[in-house]
Amino acid sequence: MIRITKNISINESELKFNFIRSSGPGGQNVNKVSTAVQIKFDVINSMNLPDYVKNMIFKKAGRKISKDGIITIEAKRFRTQEKNRLDAIERLVKLISDSAVILKKRKKTKPGLLAIEKRISDKKKRSQLKNQRDKKKYID
Repeated sequence: MIRITKNISINESELKFNFIRSSGPGGQNVNKVSTAVQIKFDVINSMNLPDYVKNMIFKKAGRKISKDGIITIEAKRFRTQEKNRLDAIERLVKLISDSAVILKKRKKTKPGLLAIEKRISDKKKRSQLKNQRDKKKYID
């Protein structure tokens, strides 16, 4: 079980790992060893994610999620399979935990009386300053 929040966790059996050749660091080893990792996670069919989290994942994932609801995360920063695997899992956990945060609805408010008065007085001062510039009279 991979713990995301207090209430949300996912089974490692829901994750599908593909090890592919990496184009990153590794020297001659790059052409021989598959160190990069691709994780695929089916969001729609996951029983452990609430609906509101699934909806937010679709909004936040962008190109990482397909129309079928499968998230694909590729990790190839490190030279070893294990580090790349942990990096990919960490990025998936971050995406899901960011999606699990419930945002507060913004309440519409009106500006207070002091704010309105200050705005109007600032406008008047600015207007007077500009009017003083215009009133230059040239005597011939």
